[in-house]
Amino acid sequence: MEHVISGVAKFQKEVFPSKQERFSELAGGQSPEVLFITCADSRIDPNLVTQTEPGELFICRNAGNVVPPHSSQTGGMTASIEFAVAALGVSHIVVCGHTDCGAMKGAIAPEKLDGLPHVKEWLGHCRSATEVVRGRHGSLCTDHLDEVTFENVIQQMQHLRTHPSVASGIANGGITLHGWVYNIGSGEVLCFDEESREFKPMEERYRALMGELPEVVTGGACSA
Repeated sequence: MEHVISGVAKFQKEVFPSKQERFSELAGGQSPEVLFITCADSRIDPNLVTQTEPGELFICRNAGNVVPPHSSQTGGMTASIEFAVAALGVSHIVVCGHTDCGAMKGAIAPEKLDGLPHVKEWLGHCRSATEVVRGRHGSLCTDHLDEVTFENVIQQMQHLRTHPSVASGIANGGITLHGWVYNIGSGEVLCFDEESREFKPMEERYRALMGELPEVVTGGACSA
């Protein structure tokens, strides 16, 4: 905990003064372009991975980067999604999973979660992903972890489409959905391509956009 406290002191003395103009702008409100939904895993830092500044991402985190389907019951994710879309006006929503995800391990073997009843219930929102993978192979085990991780991102994107504010935004062209999986060991980010239904390296998936960017540095490929 000491390094956390000393980190705050360093932020106040060194970092904040160097970015004071930016924080002065943010003091009056926020207008993020992206709603970034990712796992609560401590190994993921959305701002570090995307090299974004405070105020650019509206970040929602939970075990398994889960988006519960819309229902009449209000939950934290439902309210946050509605706020980001209807109030803040984000134009992009990213669902970002990651390798070695403990939540996906739990989704694969829910019988091991009997001592964590709330986690077990929460990961029920990932069941469509595990069942898709089970259907492909006739069984399900930890050997399918990466495949479940990728499929879960796709299924959570499907859940997003059930939220009225998101569905409306997609219909009028105001919102674009993105599905990513971050490789903790390599730094690679693979991105879902709606047309091919495959995950591709970022430089391939966003070739047109990245071609317009100066000196984009890309990493090596990583298989799904």
